[in-house]
Amino acid sequence: MKRVLTYLLFAVELFCVPARGQVSSDGSFKEIRDLLYVDKVEIKNDSLQRLNVILPSEGDNFPLLIWIGGGAWSYVNRDMEMDLGRRFASRGIAFASVGHRLSSAVWKDPTLESGIKHPEHVKDVASAFRWLYERASRFGYDRDKIFVGGYSSGGHLAALLGMDSTYLNEVSLSPSNIRGMIPIAGAYDILDYYEGFLNSETNSSMAETHVKAVFGETKNDFLAASPTEYTLHLSIPMLLISENNTYNYTRLFADKLRATGYRDFQVLHIHRMEHGELWKHLSYDTKSVYRDFIINFIKISS
Repeated sequence: MKRVLTYLLFAVELFCVPARGQVSSDGSFKEIRDLLYVDKVEIKNDSLQRLNVILPSEGDNFPLLIWIGGGAWSYVNRDMEMDLGRRFASRGIAFASVGHRLSSAVWKDPTLESGIKHPEHVKDVASAFRWLYERASRFGYDRDKIFVGGYSSGGHLAALLGMDSTYLNEVSLSPSNIRGMIPIAGAYDILDYYEGFLNSETNSSMAETHVKAVFGETKNDFLAASPTEYTLHLSIPMLLISENNTYNYTRLFADKLRATGYRDFQVLHIHRMEHGELWKHLSYDTKSVYRDFIINFIKISS
């Protein structure tokens, strides 16, 4: 159960919403924060359905990495991903940190009893993708070089967006509009995720208060939310990364991908780091061989 608990307890703190349209620059990149990616008539939560963009200060037609942060689908904070985004922008890759509506989290705080369920999170990500795709010329990135990645719960959403065409089809796009996917440290078989809690001697209540609160009540709900159910649909390059705590989740996913005969994916297991440790390393360390691996994947795939 250690891998399950660490995956969950990486949930970030609830965030404060900064001023709308804040723009800043340090000379090597420009940041634009709090851009609303849904029409005002469609707003479900005005503070959450927004994204931040970080752009390289020089050049144009650069790749874009659309990024979904982690937080157990309940504590995602787009502003916490900005240090990571600056690392990418300084290497010539535009970065968009996407916020989305959140699920309830009574397992952590009994007052957080309201929230959305699947598929609303991934629908928000699809809306953000469409918004960014349509504004490529405005920001200077190449809309044919858009990558989707994420960490922890964001890794799950990144994989699902690219493998279940439902959500991009609903916004008049398709997974073929994604150049590549980079899911990191996620859970990809939600039934397996649920059963891990259900069979736990100490945390079985989390099957109800967490997994069902995010994904629904039934086995079919869990399967519908699982990227492992759409392995036959994968048709774009993917870099799949795990750390020590999510190794088994990623191995299960990779084994199912290999069984299809699809080979345009890479798997990187980082056994020497724990869940939160890898996120901090990617985001804050001046040098990171693992961040370089992601950057090289983007540049080669572009």
